[in-house]
Amino acid sequence: MATSTLPTPAPLLHSIVLDWYREHARDLPWRTEQASPWAVMVSEFMLQQTPVKRVLPVWAEWLERWPTPAALAAEPPGEAVRRWGRLGYPRRALRLHAAAGAIVARHGGEVPEDHAELLALPGVGEYTAAAVASFAFKQRHAVLDTNVRRVFARAVTGVEYPANATTAAERRVAVELLPEAPAVAAEWAVGVMELGALVCTARSPECAGCPLLRQCAWQRAGRPPYQGPPRRGQSYEGTDRQVRGKLLAVLRAQHGPVPRGQLDVVWPDGIQRARALDGLVADGLVEPLAEGFYRLPQ
Repeated sequence: MATSTLPTPAPLLHSIVLDWYREHARDLPWRTEQASPWAVMVSEFMLQQTPVKRVLPVWAEWLERWPTPAALAAEPPGEAVRRWGRLGYPRRALRLHAAAGAIVARHGGEVPEDHAELLALPGVGEYTAAAVASFAFKQRHAVLDTNVRRVFARAVTGVEYPANATTAAERRVAVELLPEAPAVAAEWAVGVMELGALVCTARSPECAGCPLLRQCAWQRAGRPPYQGPPRRGQSYEGTDRQVRGKLLAVLRAQHGPVPRGQLDVVWPDGIQRARALDGLVADGLVEPLAEGFYRLPQ
């Protein structure tokens, strides 16, 4: 039997976090027993790099219009981009549309339970496959999003922030911490995620109210400041991302081709505007047409 490398026994961490989660978990629609695996998958795509409060109304609109993968796959990808609205990172909408098409083609329109089959879907990476398998099907997988990685970095490893990219050491910790029972492991995964979202936050952690305060390796070490490489920023104002968003807003607002002139007025810097538009075309989010017209992908 392998020797544990954890500073606190895993069963104790499980008990503390699960008790806290059962008392403090937010009432979110994709966590209910009635939520379909497709509803869970849509939420996971939308929640990547986007706060819950922004996702909730868009998620509800999507599930009302496209309650199944087949319903989404039957429409052009441009409609997915249109309905994505202002969630940001709109390539996620194209990826979700592509995943819906693959689910229809390969799995009879039902989101697959098998982790490997989930991972094989277009647009589904390691995190999303593990999250859907865990939250929709109550399976036992290490689910490592930004919130979970931060909790593990502080409580287990004793550092303020995890590395920019997930490391093999983090994965080993996550696997070692997994409860044996699949249903408990699935609840543990979402419980740690919730703790990171509500208490062990990035900028202003509420350590005094954290259920892991006494067990936290970072607290025991005196909360040493982060010493790793510079953390990636989330700047938006004046960036190509902002310009792309403005261009897409014009295209989403119309259901037909848009002349280049209507796009040219959204941003004064012509070079940056052209670069952003070229990027949207390269990403498949915009289709150029003849005579200087553009539209969402069909």
